[in-house]
Amino acid sequence: MTQSMRFFLSMVLATASLASASFLNNAGAATAEDLNTDSRQALQTLYKAHPFAETISHNAKAILVFPKIIKAGLVFGGSYGEGELLKGKTVDGYYNSVTGSWGLQAGAQSYGYVVFLMTDKAVKYIRETKGWEIGVGPTVVVVDEGISKNLSSSTLKDDAYAFIFDQQGLMAGVSIEGTKISLIKR
Repeated sequence: MTQSMRFFLSMVLATASLASASFLNNAGAATAEDLNTDSRQALQTLYKAHPFAETISHNAKAILVFPKIIKAGLVFGGSYGEGELLKGKTVDGYYNSVTGSWGLQAGAQSYGYVVFLMTDKAVKYIRETKGWEIGVGPTVVVVDEGISKNLSSSTLKDDAYAFIFDQQGLMAGVSIEGTKISLIKR
C-alpha cells in the first residue's frame, strides 16, 4: 500500500470517527423525564403514520420505545439512542440502542423505532439478558407497508414487531438487525 493510500485511509477513519462521535454525543444523556415525554410523543407519531401499530399495542405485553436514534458514518459508522420499556402506561426500565457498522456509507440521519413485545418470553428475555442483540433471541419482524397489509390481530404469531418511523437525514435505509439493546440506569 502506498504512503498516499495510507494517508487517505487514515483521513477517512479520522473523519468517520469525529462525525460519529459528534452525532452520537447529541443522541444520548436524556433525563428520565425527557425520555418519558419523548417516548409518548414518538408513540403518537407512530400511531398516526401506522394505525396498525396502535392495534398491535393493545395486544403487546410490553413496548420498547426509542424516540430518537442518531446514525452517522463514513465507511465506519454507528448509531445510538435511549428509550424505555413500557408495561401498560408504566415505565419498566430505561434502555439504550447501539449499532456499529462498516461498508459503503456516508452521512447522518435520525429515526425512531418501537418494538412491540408480544410474548412473556420476549419480555423475560430482554430483562434477563445483559444486552439483547436483535436477530438473536426472540423473533422480531420489522413491519413495513407490505407486511402491515397482511397482518391482523389474529395473525400476530411472532415474539416481537418493530416499526421504524420519522426517518430524517442523508443516509439511505435503516436496519435494526444487529442492534444491541441494553438496560441503563436513570
